[in-house]
Amino acid sequence: MGMAQRRGEARNVAARSAEPRTVADIIASGDPFSVLGPHEVSPGIWEIRTIVPDADHMTVLDRDGEIVLAQMERKLAEGLFAGTVETSERPEYRLRIERQGHAEIRHDPYSFGTFLSHDDLIALRDPGSDAVYTKLGAHHLDLDGIQGFLFTVWAPNARRVSVVGEFNNWDGRCHPMRRRHEAGVWELFIPDVTAGQHYKFEIIGLHGNLLALKADPIAFTAENPPATASVLKGVPAFSWKDDEWMKSRAAKNQRKAPMSIYECHLGSWARMPEEGNRYLTYRELAVRLIPYVKDLGFTHIELLPITEYPFDGSWGYQPISLYAPTSRFGTPEDFAAFVEAAHAAGIGIILDWVPAHFPNDPHGLSYFDGTHLYEHADPRLGFHQDWGTYIYNYERQEVATFLVANARFWLERYHLDGLRVDAVASMLYLDYSRKPGEWIPNRYGGNENLGAIDFLRRMNEVAYASAPGAITIAEESTAWPGVSQPTYTGGLGFGFKWNMGWMHDTLRYMSRDPVFRRYHHHDLTFGLLYAFSENFILPLSHDEVVHGKGSLIRKMPGDQWQRFANLRAYFGFMWGHPGKKLLFMGGEFAQEQEWNHDYSLDWHLLNDPYHKGVQTLIRDLNHAYRSIPALHERDCEWKGFEWIVSDDRDDSVIAWLRRGDQEDSIAIVVSNFTPVPQEGYRIGVPASGFYREVVNTDASLYGGSNVGNLGGVVAEETSSHSRPCSICLTIPPLATVIFVLERT
Repeated sequence: MGMAQRRGEARNVAARSAEPRTVADIIASGDPFSVLGPHEVSPGIWEIRTIVPDADHMTVLDRDGEIVLAQMERKLAEGLFAGTVETSERPEYRLRIERQGHAEIRHDPYSFGTFLSHDDLIALRDPGSDAVYTKLGAHHLDLDGIQGFLFTVWAPNARRVSVVGEFNNWDGRCHPMRRRHEAGVWELFIPDVTAGQHYKFEIIGLHGNLLALKADPIAFTAENPPATASVLKGVPAFSWKDDEWMKSRAAKNQRKAPMSIYECHLGSWARMPEEGNRYLTYRELAVRLIPYVKDLGFTHIELLPITEYPFDGSWGYQPISLYAPTSRFGTPEDFAAFVEAAHAAGIGIILDWVPAHFPNDPHGLSYFDGTHLYEHADPRLGFHQDWGTYIYNYERQEVATFLVANARFWLERYHLDGLRVDAVASMLYLDYSRKPGEWIPNRYGGNENLGAIDFLRRMNEVAYASAPGAITIAEESTAWPGVSQPTYTGGLGFGFKWNMGWMHDTLRYMSRDPVFRRYHHHDLTFGLLYAFSENFILPLSHDEVVHGKGSLIRKMPGDQWQRFANLRAYFGFMWGHPGKKLLFMGGEFAQEQEWNHDYSLDWHLLNDPYHKGVQTLIRDLNHAYRSIPALHERDCEWKGFEWIVSDDRDDSVIAWLRRGDQEDSIAIVVSNFTPVPQEGYRIGVPASGFYREVVNTDASLYGGSNVGNLGGVVAEETSSHSRPCSICLTIPPLATVIFVLERT
């Protein structure tokens, strides 16, 4: 759109030239353009008005900033200046501002017209549109050579909104915005401001109260906490070099593909103690973290939230700027480089995403325009008692669109490969963690949050439509039906769901002394009753190694040898079990201490053979999982699993069969959860042939006692467990052994 149209405001009649009593009257009007900028007060006579509170002298210059058109007079002591120009056309001009002996020449923000079209404003309510982040926020514009940023913000109930920043000494009188009544959006183009400058919004609320300065909800980058300002930055647009990855991802069936996820908190994976315990940057992590994960055979890295957050102790789960990668580790370009490096290494990036709640920090979304705009006003609907945070009002269309657009933003603009949605259960249930009387039923009298359900379905539909091959994952801890089923069948539309029940049951089992495990055998087997009701991921997540729960290795009973043997057996059981895999960082080498977000992992433990052995086992398990189709192709299908031995409680032995898509694709998994070796243990198998031992968690390479089957066993034509053939095994103590059928 050209300068003539942008400056094409209707000529103002002389009646509008009456001088206001105070600057406050001007900026509180909701339409400062009715007073500021150029106004034709009589034919051919234009009065130009501006507010610069700290100016000593003001001059109107021609558009090139060379010829003086008028000297401006201070009309109000607070800084309203006015000057008269004679011209038959709407004047194009610049302003010279003199302060304490210094002068600068700027364009007048109030000489420009409106920017957002009617269609733009309508699109802000469309959950399928990207208008939220392409129209709202701060966007760089070049208007016929005039450089600047267009600021827009949704604050429908505010009496006044101003842009404040280091470019105007954080003075809300300088740049009041224009209200677009039809959408409750405020806009202002400020020429001459530049990328990298800090800004916020100063808002007078509905009741006339001055609110704390607000960060931009659509800021694309922010100051490094504890500083809280937004930073001028255009919509992220990078020159990606990962076309091959994106094409192959789009063609992949994620349910049938191997998926082994390394969950990582970037701030504590590794630090630089010799440099004040500083964080690694995104680019340093690209060099160190990505090759490490690739070497261990993981397919994905899942990042604890990196959307900008003020409090380190929240681990990112209380974000303020949902559209900004945290500046703790670098710039948006640095984060994009990290993602691109992962893709070049064949690693997908999944982001923990938090649409369930937001913190009450005064510079954030809470009470944004002097009303409960993003959150429910009633605390029975809008406040999380457990976390002291606010709950989004999903039934407000603009709020739902803000969140849906954010999911699309990360998948499209940063090429992320998935979103793991945090705390889904707290979104689905109106009575989540509430006593009777502390919640409000829905319109049908139930406890389902209908707005949240609609939002989640819409988010998943948009995510899968806009990012082919990307996935969404629900952290959902209840029996809500159809979490990972398509929306057209009544499901929520997620690709996968964390299997929290499996995690709690099996960790409880493993924490018991082996002598008592026979009485709790069901903890191992119960998960198979529902293992294929959803597309499950088996998570051993950060939640299990914090808040006094101890590390995984510390949960294991017995002396040192038994603790490590138990953990190795458990990992083998997990990698052989149906379902995709997720392991929190440190678990891969048996981190001894409970996770502490302020410190690096204890990498020195890898000098100990036991810890090094666990890491080697994880590498080999990932290799087996990825290379053996029977271990991953039917992770989410009941046809891929058969029990062989499920009821040997006394020996604490279980055995099962995994099948791939091809008839001959067969793997056998056997676990012994007692310290007693089982000699001559016969199990039925479906076919004759050689069953090669591909993983034995008791191998000396991993720190075990090296009891095993000398590389494999040949099936005998002796029926067992209702199968025509059988193999006679030596099952090591506290171990899992995986076999693959090789036809002879």
